[in-house]
Parts: sequence; structure tokens; C-alpha cells
Amino acid sequence: MIARACKSIGHAVNKGSLDNMHGYLETQNVQGEVQKKLDVLANEILLEANEWGGNLAAMASEEMETIHHIPNRYPQGEYLLLYDPIDGSSNVDVNLSVGTIFSILKAPEGASSRNVEEKDFLQPGVNQVAAGYTIYGPQTVMILTVGTGVYEFTLDRELGSWLLTQEKLMIPDKTYEFAINSSKQRTWAPAIIRYIEECVSGSCGPRGCDFNMRWTGSMVADIHRIIKRGGIFMYPYDVNSPDRSGKLRLLYEANPMALLIEQAGGAATEGLQRILEIEPTKLHQRVGVIMGPKSEVEAIRTYHEVTNTFDSLKQ
Repeated sequence: MIARACKSIGHAVNKGSLDNMHGYLETQNVQGEVQKKLDVLANEILLEANEWGGNLAAMASEEMETIHHIPNRYPQGEYLLLYDPIDGSSNVDVNLSVGTIFSILKAPEGASSRNVEEKDFLQPGVNQVAAGYTIYGPQTVMILTVGTGVYEFTLDRELGSWLLTQEKLMIPDKTYEFAINSSKQRTWAPAIIRYIEECVSGSCGPRGCDFNMRWTGSMVADIHRIIKRGGIFMYPYDVNSPDRSGKLRLLYEANPMALLIEQAGGAATEGLQRILEIEPTKLHQRVGVIMGPKSEVEAIRTYHEVTNTFDSLKQ
């Protein structure tokens, strides 16, 4: 059902201005962000496609304040779906890649026979039974894991079918690229500043090689490049906002991407703690994100330990 919905969303993304899909609405989502037309449409497509299949007990989305129960007229299933319908929606109007991120959890025992509650979604990422994303770019591609590796499916637009195009994807161990919003440097912890300074110092610095920076404003696009080509993605903790752990949402952005990254041989942390082991407390909880090859993520984690600032900033 998710794959079918993503085909429809991809069609809407491709049509763009031809279907009046560009621009903003006068509404905001629960995070206080002004909604784009495509955000709302994609959310509705995912709801409608997944309500009636009999697999889900409830859904949750970035675009909805609370959870969405499966209507009584449809059979209830034993799974919970969380998703970001359009990641990187600010890229839509300038024709850059955007995507859909999704996470699937097992509903608690007996949840399918009663009304699911918001607390049922508050499970650590290690409990995910599947996760993935669809990227709407030159090709429409879905990256999926069910815990047995990472698989790539490409949409054949002529046939209207998803075809398996690559399996057992693995992140290259060596990296010469990093993805970070450098305009936020004033908000970084010392460990992040140290790591980036080492990268930009190039072959004359301690890393002994030249790095390139890549940043698209879409987590899906950046993570897809890293899974396919290598690199490290960082949207770290903001030292100026100690009441917020970061910008990205734990349950439907960080967790599914962390599972994909780990299944592809990499690592994912919020600085010190493994993302998949974080115990959620809120549906729209935010978290700092560092993902990529194990060696690079471990280096940053070590820098956090050495500077001893991460924990004190969060207290």
C-alpha cells in the first residue's frame, strides 16, 4: 500500500505546476511549519492508500498533530505506520529531489482489537519491522529494509511496476564527502566543529585528504547519495536550543533512516547514543542526527566524549 501511494505522490511531484502543486497553504503543521500544497496532498494519499488494507492498526504523520485511527468500516491489522509524506518540500518549487520516509512498528499485543493510543507509537527504533524511503528524482526509487539488508526498487513508469534493481546495498567504508548545513555552524557543539574543521583542512590537515561538502535540504536526497556513494550526514544538536534535541524527528525521520544506515553497514547516533536505542517520550520528538560509515560516526562520538560538552548542554 505504501508503494502504491508513493507512485501517486511521485506522479503529483512530476506534474508540479501543471497540477498547481507548487506554493504554500495558509495552514501550519504541528511543528509550526507552513504547509505546502504537496505536503497536504501526499499526506492524504498515504492515509487513503493504507486505511483499508487490513494491515494497520493506526498511522502517524509529520503533518498530523496526533495519530490517525483506522476507520471502523475497515479491518484492523497488527502494525503501526509512521511517515513524513514529503521530506525536503522546500525543494519542490525549484525542481530538486524530495522524498517520502516511512517506518513500520508492531502494535502492542491486543492493540488491533481496541483503539490504539499515541503511547503505542513511542517505541525505540530497534523495534521497527521495516523502514524505507522513496526518492522522487530523475528516477523514482524506493529503498527498503525489513531487517535483512537494504534493497532498491525502481519504478518503471511505462509498466507502473516497482522492479528490484539492487540488493544488499552497503555504505562505502571510506568517505570524502560530508553533508551538513554549514550556515548553522554557530549552533554546533565543539565536537562537530572539530570534525568539520578537520575535513575542510583537506590534505594538509589531520585527515590527509580533501573532502567535498554536499547539502540538498532534503534528508532523503542526502541519505540516498550516502548509501549509494558514501559520505556522512549530520544535522546535529543545536547548542542554542537545549530544550530541543535537534531539528529532525525521531520516530518518522531519524529512526527509519538509522535502521537503513545500520542495515547498510553504517552507524547512526545523536552524538553519543545510538539513535535506535533512544526511548521516545513524544510523538513528534526531535533529535540530533549523525549517520554514515562506522569509522566516521565513531570519530565524532569520541570527540563528544573528549570535549565533554554534549551531556552538559542537554541538562
